[in-house]
Formats: sequence, C-alpha cells, structure tokens
Amino acid sequence: MSKLKPDVSIVYSGIFSRWDSQSEKLPQFLQATVHVPATLDIEFGFIVRIRKAKNQRLRYCIYHPNIPDDEGNTRPPFDGEVFIKENDWKFYLGDCIWSPVDNKTGDWRMTLELNDKIVADKTFKVHPVLDN
Repeated sequence: MSKLKPDVSIVYSGIFSRWDSQSEKLPQFLQATVHVPATLDIEFGFIVRIRKAKNQRLRYCIYHPNIPDDEGNTRPPFDGEVFIKENDWKFYLGDCIWSPVDNKTGDWRMTLELNDKIVADKTFKVHPVLDN
C-alpha cells in the first residue's frame, strides 16, 4: 500500500454531453449546476481528479430518489468498483434521465469512496420541467 495520501477533487459538476460508457473519453462539460431539469436523456454528474492512488479500489454509488423498477419496488442504489489506473487520473460518475421522466424527480446523491472513506459527495436536485 502506498504511503502517499490520495488527493481527490471535484473538477466539474453539473450537466454533461451524453457519455459513452464503452469509451475511455470523458463526457464534455456543459453547465455547472446541481439543479437538473427532468428531461429525457439529460446527463449529469461530476468529474473527479484523483492523484497518488494508482491501483487502489474506488467505490461509486448513485442513490436514486425512490424510483420504482418494473415490478413497482424501489430501485436499489447503483454501485460498483473500479481500479484507479494512473497516479493522476480523472473519473466521471453520472447518470441520465430515462423514460418515464415523471418519476425521476428528487435528490440524486452520488458518492465516491476510497479506503472506506467518502472522498467525493454531490447531490443533484432533479425537478419537473415547467410548461409556460
């Protein structure tokens, strides 16, 4: 285990271009905000820069606001782990709104953990789009 203390900072937070999970490219940052309109396919989240933590395990979690699954049960948080690939590495954690959009409003909390400690934590407020 490295004796270096990991350095984690949120570089961008808000709305992004559509992210391709199969690509190494991070999505393009579009707008800084924590207020997200409940619009189909809108992508939101954050990019972190992690230094001095190569080969350590990073745990991510997205807590959805009581979104039901196909059977009507509340979806569990979406979580998983990745290995930090470099000593100066950028990572995107985000999600998008899918159909139906009306049950996606509320607080979406996104966290990253390193060595069992939360190192990044952001809550996005997804709100209904008001018609004029």
